[in-house]
Amino acid sequence: MITVGLVEDNATVRQSLQEMIEAAPGLRCVCACATAKESMTVIPRLRPEVVLMDLHLAGESGVTATERLLEKLPDLHVLILTVYKDPEEIFKALKAGAKGYLLKRARPQQILDAITEVCSGGAPMSSEIARLVVQSFRTSATAGNVREEHGLSHRESEILALLSEGLTNRDIAARLGISFETVRSHLGHVYEKLRVKSRTEAVSKYLKSGSPA
Repeated sequence: MITVGLVEDNATVRQSLQEMIEAAPGLRCVCACATAKESMTVIPRLRPEVVLMDLHLAGESGVTATERLLEKLPDLHVLILTVYKDPEEIFKALKAGAKGYLLKRARPQQILDAITEVCSGGAPMSSEIARLVVQSFRTSATAGNVREEHGLSHRESEILALLSEGLTNRDIAARLGISFETVRSHLGHVYEKLRVKSRTEAVSKYLKSGSPA
């Protein structure tokens, strides 16, 4: 019998997940927490084997809750179950120690199978998430090629990668936590080093550099 805990702030979703797990052979839901704060008390006491963790919780994020729970329970298997498929959120969660990442729109059987899989040493992910992870690694490889070939700084190659995703200068500034003017300055250096005069030319050269990978 695999014991499961839930951390989900939406009452309807929390109840549906609880009922689904209770109805599944070999699984038992031992707790259903509405907040990260509640999970810090309940989960270490009941010690479920697997926790389904939402990312965006009231008060404290699912990423922080995952880190704190794993400090207390290193053998705990945390599966992220969320509506978010932002690559940045995915890597934050995996870096925090999550063993898998599923979207809430996954079929119920996929969620149940993931619980069993993670207990067997697997790292279950929704197919969309797996593709994003692969794409992110390819983007990192491309950035490395461009940085090495044209002598870009780490920040310059980072900005160029975001530019290739279609982000505006203001979007890039918000993503990196820097000013709009700083982004413009870095892009000026990027254009100069790549010997291009426009965003389109810069992105084109960036993508071509990644083609061999």
